[in-house]
Amino acid sequence: MKKLIILLLITVTPLFNVNAATPSDSKESVYEGLSKFTKVLDLVERNYVDDVDSDQLTKSAIEGMLKNLDPYSVYLTPEKFKELEIDTYGEFGGIGVELTVKDNALTVITPIVDTPAYNAGIKPGDRIVKIEGKSTENMTTFDAAKLLRGKIGTPVKLIVKSAESDETKEIELVRDLIKIKSVKSELIEGGIGYIKLVQFQRQSSAEFVNAYNSLVEQNKGKLNGMIVDLRNNPGGLLDEAIEIADEFIDNGIIVSVKGRNDIDTKDYFATTNRPIPDIPVIILVNKGSASASEVVAGALRDNNIARILGTQTFGKGSVQTIIELEDGSGVKLTTARFYTPKGYKINDVGISPDIIVSEDKDKDTQLNRAVEVLKHSVK
Repeated sequence: MKKLIILLLITVTPLFNVNAATPSDSKESVYEGLSKFTKVLDLVERNYVDDVDSDQLTKSAIEGMLKNLDPYSVYLTPEKFKELEIDTYGEFGGIGVELTVKDNALTVITPIVDTPAYNAGIKPGDRIVKIEGKSTENMTTFDAAKLLRGKIGTPVKLIVKSAESDETKEIELVRDLIKIKSVKSELIEGGIGYIKLVQFQRQSSAEFVNAYNSLVEQNKGKLNGMIVDLRNNPGGLLDEAIEIADEFIDNGIIVSVKGRNDIDTKDYFATTNRPIPDIPVIILVNKGSASASEVVAGALRDNNIARILGTQTFGKGSVQTIIELEDGSGVKLTTARFYTPKGYKINDVGISPDIIVSEDKDKDTQLNRAVEVLKHSVK
């Protein structure tokens, strides 16, 4: 049995102890449950009107068990298990949208910038009702991803319910190569550095430091301020998020992970080799900022490094551990939840901005306000 450290939205060092001791009363309850399950399975196999596949029955039972826990705990077939690695490398074919299941509906966390979904106007919070005429009711995000991905240049039809107006409309998108560049940067007026993190992928922390050094070189010296744009960033690899937060923080906690067992509980601390000096920092967030994005925002705010500007974040603050089973399948199981350095819960709550600025479809009012705030801080 092997543990894997890859997640669609967030990744951590495996926390799940598959050999953890179970109290005796709990063991008895488990044995009773297993006995009942095997009896029902035997009854179905011997008495159901049609022939049944025992493996499929077992698989369906496991899927149902995990589905009743939360939207993020799922059973992974060998095919789905392999697909998990795709997003961490940042290149695949599809429409470019991050999804979750919220209130039993397939919900958009965020469209990825410069992808078919983003260009079609799909917004965070929108609900995908149908994919190619197939209802998404009771559909997992993995099954949805399988339908949405396909050959580049082929169309896919969606029925989307708007989060803003409750209006339902049909949208046809053409699949494209979704190649995500995780870090984008530019030097803007007043010697202010702007770095946008699209997603936390492998090497994002190294790319972030390179972008920062490039901005310092362009400015011919220390920056007067920095804007870290985490809007519509659905998360990614937790290790990369911690590394980026660590670039700003000298010491103290970056994030606390708290689970049911001691092995699932850990505080991640900053190191002392901080390359980014003490300059005014603004973090931009919106409701499309989730998971690892919320970890970074909470860490920098609670350590008095940055102020947060924008709107309330998504609130995806749980840890999923991936365990590979002997047949190549796996289980993605929620094992813990995130808390900011000051102990604030992220899951189902999100991060509240210090400066609330609504989004404007005609101009980037949030970025403009961030520049104003930083200019005022420098004076």
